[in-house]
Amino acid sequence: MAKILNKFSKALVASFDKAVSQNHDRTISVNPLVAELATWYEKFRTAMDYRADEVLLRSAIERILKRRLLLVGNGHSIGQMVAAPLIRELVWARYFPDSSIPESVVIKVASEIDLYLHLEKKINNKHRINKGLVNEWILHLLSSEIENILKPNDPRDLMNNFMYQIFREKITISDDTDETGDVQVFIAVRRAYANDDLAFLRFHLFKQYYGKLSTDNLDKISDDFPQGIRMIEGQFRYPAKDKIYSYIKDQTIPFSILDDVFRKNRGQINSLVSDEDQLNLEVLNAAAVRYKSIVSKVRRAIIRSVIFIFFTKAIFAFFIEGTFERLIYGRIIWSSIAINIISPVVLMIIVGVLIKTPGRENSFRILKNIQTILYDEKPLLGEGLIVRKKPSKTDPILWAVFILLWLATFALSFGAIVFVLSKLRVNPLSQAILIFFLAIVSFVSFRINRTAHMYIVKDKKETIGALLFDFFFMPFIQVGSRLTSAISQINIVLFIFDFIIETPFKGIFAFVEQWLLFLRTQREKFD
Repeated sequence: MAKILNKFSKALVASFDKAVSQNHDRTISVNPLVAELATWYEKFRTAMDYRADEVLLRSAIERILKRRLLLVGNGHSIGQMVAAPLIRELVWARYFPDSSIPESVVIKVASEIDLYLHLEKKINNKHRINKGLVNEWILHLLSSEIENILKPNDPRDLMNNFMYQIFREKITISDDTDETGDVQVFIAVRRAYANDDLAFLRFHLFKQYYGKLSTDNLDKISDDFPQGIRMIEGQFRYPAKDKIYSYIKDQTIPFSILDDVFRKNRGQINSLVSDEDQLNLEVLNAAAVRYKSIVSKVRRAIIRSVIFIFFTKAIFAFFIEGTFERLIYGRIIWSSIAINIISPVVLMIIVGVLIKTPGRENSFRILKNIQTILYDEKPLLGEGLIVRKKPSKTDPILWAVFILLWLATFALSFGAIVFVLSKLRVNPLSQAILIFFLAIVSFVSFRINRTAHMYIVKDKKETIGALLFDFFFMPFIQVGSRLTSAISQINIVLFIFDFIIETPFKGIFAFVEQWLLFLRTQREKFD
């Protein structure tokens, strides 16, 4: 007897199995040689930005929008001048296969560009808010909207909605409203499963509050914009957000595997979930495929990390350290510079060597969780979570002790490095730069290690190794996280690439493509 799906699973299966209408309009095609060059350039550029794979497309759209809008300036029908080259650049970089985007989409994208620019103009005319903040919001919303147009009916959104329905019943904020709890669960699911960045989160909450932007609600949104962004930004600063996020993040693995199975069998999922043996086989196979992908994911992450660290940090450090040593010592001390440059690579290699592929026992844990998700009326993925907006008051003396202990970990971790480097007679500036590197590399390595273990169903037990890791390395990871985030905001190298190198580079691509088209046209005259 076949098991019966629960109400959430029935809705998910129906959404996945829904037929997607085919568009037979003319499509955008690009020259394969130009696409090859543009793809390599894009890989190099995105490596320096160090973003999650899930937000690379949106980030590229935002980057191209900034450049294109700067070039066209003010005027009418800006959308028409920006939309077509923007989409063409995305096809060049192979974010979309050649001839996969209909030309009719250009009109939709152009319309959205004009609509959002009109909204920005209205907001700036009506309110005295920081124009830079308004522009950042508009670019975030617009780039997310354009990705939605280019990738309609994304299965990832279906799984996000499914997860939200499950977890909103398992998480309670005891001293706040159900509405706030729902918003926090929504944000946590988007962060944990979809890896949404700030732009995507703003976009999704914006749509939740206002609906889709249109000419009908343009005036209302522009009137309420300051209050709206205050509400949304307030949700991002919610005190209990990290606890909710961590709780959901630890339980995303079975949903990822289930998403793989459903995508592979789209159109025949109903029959699959009715055959338990076949479903189990598909789940175990999907888990095995994910495990095999770990090595390539980590290798790609390591390469991107080395490029990111070298081009956005090492050149700067080399310039500062080299200048300092010439002024103080009259020469460059190459040994200290070599340590600063080689250390990141060594740490990355160590991370790669320590990767372990999950075993079959882990796959059966995933399978058990998937069966619970699909068939149990109230899926139990561990105990529910009850949190408070205002955490319970800690004894002031105990709190002071905790702070002192935490500061002691920083002093011990960083002090040990300083002690060793001092014994090696490394100058103070070189020490600072090496610690700077180690903090960033520790954070990057932590992220890579998390990627390597992303499919392991975790054991909640604390181990001595984990406690020692938290004690000695968490200070480096925390500092590295803050440094990486802060420096990314003022990255001169990225600015140079985006506005000085990329503009003529893409112009050359466009010229070469037109030239090759001209040559082909001339050749066809003799065929």
